[in-house]
Amino acid sequence: MSNASSSKRGAALSLALFALVLGLAAGAGAVLWLWKGTTPGTPMEAAQAAAPSGGPCNGKPAKLYRNPMGAPDTSPVPKKDSMGMDYIPVCEDEGAPENGNVVKVSLDRVQRLGVRSEIVEERALARTILTFASVQYDERRQAVVAPKFGGWIEKLYVNATGDVVTAGQKLFDVYSPELNVLQQEFMLSRGTQSGAEGRLRNLDYPEAELEKLRRGDRAPRIIGVPAPEAGTVVEKMAVKGMRYQPGEVLFRIVDTSTMWVLAEVYEQDLAFVKVGDVAKVTVNTWPDRSFPGRVTFIYPSVGKESRTARLRIEVANPDGLLRADMAATVEIVAPIPGRWVAVPDSAVIDSGKRQVVLVERGEGRYEPRPVKLGARVAGYVQVLDGLKPGERVVTAATFLIDAESNLRAALAAFTAGDAK
Repeated sequence: MSNASSSKRGAALSLALFALVLGLAAGAGAVLWLWKGTTPGTPMEAAQAAAPSGGPCNGKPAKLYRNPMGAPDTSPVPKKDSMGMDYIPVCEDEGAPENGNVVKVSLDRVQRLGVRSEIVEERALARTILTFASVQYDERRQAVVAPKFGGWIEKLYVNATGDVVTAGQKLFDVYSPELNVLQQEFMLSRGTQSGAEGRLRNLDYPEAELEKLRRGDRAPRIIGVPAPEAGTVVEKMAVKGMRYQPGEVLFRIVDTSTMWVLAEVYEQDLAFVKVGDVAKVTVNTWPDRSFPGRVTFIYPSVGKESRTARLRIEVANPDGLLRADMAATVEIVAPIPGRWVAVPDSAVIDSGKRQVVLVERGEGRYEPRPVKLGARVAGYVQVLDGLKPGERVVTAATFLIDAESNLRAALAAFTAGDAK
């Protein structure tokens, strides 16, 4: 009886164990089936499952994602480059990069951005240089009155600074014992060979006074000293009754009909300036008037601290409006020899580290191309390398910026699809 009971209990236990194993197997199969049915089997499926409903292309998924800097690599799923920039979605109506750098943009997007383009041409360029300057007297139009003989000033005919004189006009009368002795000697030796006349000439004895000696019966007590040049008296040291020594400066006379304008030009502009270039001078006193001139000399040295070179510009001053030591502004138009490839300033995306233009390739295709730039002239910039005549570049669009941190974003914004 006992053996029969034990046998029944063993059979029941075996049946329970079998049922348990069968249940576990069925549960595992169900879990596996559910996992396979709800989990994508490829990375692309995983990205699409993880992505929110509505893709970047008007609610549709992107065909692929391309490098934001124009590199040839693409990705089937969204990702970031080494700089943390998102890859750009390429929609069905946009082409993949050509030659690793050309991108296609939908015509609708081109119109919304207000893109304008211009054909690249060779142009005659002239660099405009704007700098500061000062007005000075023409060094070649100055004279001093410093007699070679001493004496006493008996009478002044020009008695104020600023008086205008003509060449040969009498400035003052002088009594000179030295001259009186030579005059007497000349009078006594008339008609004979004597050195008195030569000594008088060596002292710059006035020719008019010498002629009086030849005609007269006696030597004059005083003689008149004339102005050596026409101009304006800018310094007057002579005083009636004063005694002066030989060589002492009594007057300084300057012809102000032509003035010098000394301009300072930075080293980077110096290569564009040459003698003969036209300059326009303005001064604060006459802001509504300009004075034309020409560069006549470029000084041979550069300031150690200012790092500027000095230019001499000669300016006609018939009305006397320009005065010495006036502050001035100079504008020089310096032609650049030859004809050069040039594009509008607005065509260049300048990050500070590099410069890029967008070359239009037709049918909505654009190529971001690095260029090497030269001088900027009147709204245009000289292109030394990177473009050739006949190509067409983008000159205006709302995405143009000039910061390296946003350069990649600017190109991305231009070529991106209509993300919503």
